Amino acid sequence: MRSSAPLLRVRDLSITHADAVHPSPRDVTFDIEPGEVVLLLGPSGSGKSTLTLALNGLIPHAVPAAMTGSVEAGGISTAEADTASLSTQVAMVFQDPDAQIVTGTVYDEVAFGPENLLLSLDEVHARTADALRRVGLWERRDENPDRLSGGGRQRLAIACALAMGSPLIVLDEPTANLDPQGIDDVYAALTEVIAAGDRGILLVEHNLDAAMGFLTRTIVLDRTGRVAFDGPPTRIIREHATELVEMGVWLPAATLAALRMQDAGTLEVDELPLTPEELAAALAAASAVPRTSSAPAPARLQDQGTDAGPGAVVSPDIRASVLRTDDGWTDEADRQSTPIVRARGLTVRRHRMEILHGIDVDIQPGSLTAIIGTNGAGKTTLLQALAGVVPPPRRQVTVDGIDPGSASPRELSSRIGFVFQNPEHQFIAHTVFDELAHGLRLRHTPDAETRERVDAMLIRFGLEAKADVHPFLLSGGEKRRLSVGTALITRPRVLALDEPTFGQDRARASELLSLLHDLRDEGTTIIIVTHDLQLVAEHTSHTVILKDGRVHAADRTDVLFRDETPFVDAGLRLPTLQRVLAAAGRAIA
Repeated sequence: MRSSAPLLRVRDLSITHADAVHPSPRDVTFDIEPGEVVLLLGPSGSGKSTLTLALNGLIPHAVPAAMTGSVEAGGISTAEADTASLSTQVAMVFQDPDAQIVTGTVYDEVAFGPENLLLSLDEVHARTADALRRVGLWERRDENPDRLSGGGRQRLAIACALAMGSPLIVLDEPTANLDPQGIDDVYAALTEVIAAGDRGILLVEHNLDAAMGFLTRTIVLDRTGRVAFDGPPTRIIREHATELVEMGVWLPAATLAALRMQDAGTLEVDELPLTPEELAAALAAASAVPRTSSAPAPARLQDQGTDAGPGAVVSPDIRASVLRTDDGWTDEADRQSTPIVRARGLTVRRHRMEILHGIDVDIQPGSLTAIIGTNGAGKTTLLQALAGVVPPPRRQVTVDGIDPGSASPRELSSRIGFVFQNPEHQFIAHTVFDELAHGLRLRHTPDAETRERVDAMLIRFGLEAKADVHPFLLSGGEKRRLSVGTALITRPRVLALDEPTFGQDRARASELLSLLHDLRDEGTTIIIVTHDLQLVAEHTSHTVILKDGRVHAADRTDVLFRDETPFVDAGLRLPTLQRVLAAAGRAIA
């Protein structure tokens, strides 16, 4: 008989990491019942990821942290039971999938957990095959996980959690590195899991547009790590939208768009829309009401400076006119300028497999260029080859006049800074301050100037209180900000970033994008890899679309976004919200 206990019971939970002054989360209490899908929402640093680590005993057993209060999974105390036993109650998918991959093949990785439960071989195979098929990896079951893209490894980690059959699945940013089809696959699989009604899901997710129809409840942590709101997602978002915006958390893109249009006086709604379809209906209703002469005119993107965050959407036609006037870029200027980054016939192989096939691409000086494509298209490999992180074949790439295939690391780092998709991959110092100071010290920058520049970077990224903390003890969002800061501190002419807004709350993502625009205004050329096409539409000047390791299309962003065809042909799709706004001829503040 099923126990009457909830799947999860959390009471007065506070967690203080080593060297931290204050607990985060703090005094948190909630239950999760079978059939619930709970979104854990909050600003970066509020303790969301830390909280997830306490749910299966990694805190306090494996991660050094002081914990007060209690957590019970299936009636078992996580502080008293070992993590192996707790894995039968709580399955985890970490923010960084590389942190949990341990075997040599995709199949073995998924089978590893069920095998350790001493299940029969038939049951292990059945669970493994079912989980891999649900996430679209069955055909790659014999490959080494290292050969999967970042999104592929994310789906693999989700398959591992599904195969465990645990009553509660905890997922930390499960769709952050996935293309649209991958997101659909993951939520379809999770929907099937929850449909039986005897399992529950706790989700930390910034992509609320994908998750809204899946959620039953939302718990919001404030900046101190306390529970601010707890209830149905539609009620929490609609009733507390202003407070959530002030916290800097993500909201559905349609909700953010409506809020900005309300602020600009271009839209009035009785009930905030949560989906593009609801926003389209509100816009249609508003267009039927004649605008009075006293109503404010629609705000223009160029009036916003660099404050337009990920929710600040414009139609392609409006963006095109803005780019031509504000960015100073014209097709003629593009043709006549000398590229600061150039690839000709770039071919990259890994493990005897050719990933990039004869890539030709030019990056114009002062541009903000996005490299996009489905998982496995070669985006990260291209970015790493251009930056010399993976040395390209000689004479196939030039960056600011040097060849990354033959340049020394010191010479290359003076030309281009690189930010990894997983921040931990680039941390080498024992404190946040020393991490930022490392590049300057290698260049023998005077101590006074080093401290001045590091202090300024700490303040700019909201890390001044963490200067003496070990980088690995930061939250996911704080690690991302630190990784960007380490690349910026030496002021290279080119900056390459792999998924720069991954793990960031809305406020910090907006600040980062604002910073990138400031750097571009100062002459820095910026290249990003991202899955966020809304970000691409709003913030980039040029876009390169990859498909199967080749350049499928490359042009100015405003030109590409006038036609869905190259995106659809590459397995992508334009954001629904952008299509809604374009059809309505609307811009937002």
